[in-house]
Amino acid sequence: MGRYIIKRLLSLIPVLLGVSIIVFFLVRLIPGSALEMFLGTQVETTPEQMVELKRIFGEDKSIPVLYVEWLGRVVQGDFGYSLRTSRSILPDILQRLPLSLEITFFALVLALAIGIPLGIISALKQNPVTDVLIRVTGLFGLSLPQFWLASLMVIAFSGFKGWIPMGNYIPFFQNPLVNLKMLFLPSLSIGIGLAAVIMRYTRNSMLEVMQMDYVRTAKAKGLKKRVVVVRHALRNAILPVITVAGFNTGYLLGGAIVIEEVFALPGMGRLALYAIYQRDYPLIQGIVLLIAAMFVLVNLVTDLIYAAIDPRIRLDEGGK
Repeated sequence: MGRYIIKRLLSLIPVLLGVSIIVFFLVRLIPGSALEMFLGTQVETTPEQMVELKRIFGEDKSIPVLYVEWLGRVVQGDFGYSLRTSRSILPDILQRLPLSLEITFFALVLALAIGIPLGIISALKQNPVTDVLIRVTGLFGLSLPQFWLASLMVIAFSGFKGWIPMGNYIPFFQNPLVNLKMLFLPSLSIGIGLAAVIMRYTRNSMLEVMQMDYVRTAKAKGLKKRVVVVRHALRNAILPVITVAGFNTGYLLGGAIVIEEVFALPGMGRLALYAIYQRDYPLIQGIVLLIAAMFVLVNLVTDLIYAAIDPRIRLDEGGK
């Protein structure tokens, strides 16, 4: 187990290296530059001033040279400084990261709490009306764009005091009840799509598992239906659901970028959007690199949970 975890952590290196190369070069394909955004259209500068400004904004060197210099600093834990605020990037990201993680976590909890029970009911109920209704609801949830649903929630609940944060964020440990109330709608808006996916996977997996011999044997022994479903069927049917939930957690974190802007929440996603608007290249690179690292770590945790639930799966010394 220990060697497997170390091996997976080492696999972060080539993945993050590839992500760093892609994001470093792609952000520079965005029309305009930080220098142009800074000067605007009305500012006149002398040639000497332009040379100095290009040096400050990192436009006096070739992109490959800038990448190597930036990567060397990142390896040492220095993500550089914002081109707009001149502040260190890493403290700004870490200050906003807890909010984004909280939204992602609550969205995942809501998706599991909605999707798994509906999937089980759809698989066990022989009533075709119930099954069709749940499946149509799931299809409807998959079809709703997150930003559109979030906008509708803002309009529908704008008259309910405390439900729409709109920048007035209260940390969880300061007031847990108010915090959960404020983040319920943002989390629901990005979690409802995953809930539909989990519902479909749970339903299909339960239908398959309920036909297995060990489930039939449990029924023949006279065990209660609840015991058969929870202890025998669900424990095996839940494995594909864990994989789907873990894989989509990274996408939930990415979805928080748009949702934070809709609800005016001061999270990492909103910081990323402003960095894109202002062509703040170092800040964009730092945020994307951190999200990529978290995405890979979530996949590792998913594999470990998978092995803990199913005793037939063993992460041996070879990492298989």
